[in-house]
Amino acid sequence: MLYTKNTKKAIKFMYKKHQNQIDKGNIPYIFHPWHIAEQLEEEKRIVVALLHDILEDTNTSVKELEKENFDNEIIEALILLKHDKNIDYFQYIKNLSKNEIAKDVKIVDLKHNLDLSRLDKVSEKDLKRVEKYKKCLEFLEKN
Repeated sequence: MLYTKNTKKAIKFMYKKHQNQIDKGNIPYIFHPWHIAEQLEEEKRIVVALLHDILEDTNTSVKELEKENFDNEIIEALILLKHDKNIDYFQYIKNLSKNEIAKDVKIVDLKHNLDLSRLDKVSEKDLKRVEKYKKCLEFLEKN
């Protein structure tokens, strides 16, 4: 992890927003973005990794990110990383692939989400999700 003024701000903001959430494996959610961030080396990518689900999985708005003075490039990547349920998942992946920061973060995110050892029990739904994620990861790594 790279500890800069911006990454520390993102760590605190991420913790505040996700602190009471639990992931699919019954682990405090904050460890997921933390893990993603630790796989990256560049400051903006680390900040985006820490905040990558903030718009999708919390009540955080873009205005709030702006008020916190997060860089526009970071906010743009975060907007792309929010999956609008009205858009096909693969189209969402194609859309975010045009932004190098969002793409790099999503690759690491997908790899972590493909790790079924994180789950206590693997369902048929989990296996279907893994197949979808594998195809998306393959696409992102090629483009």
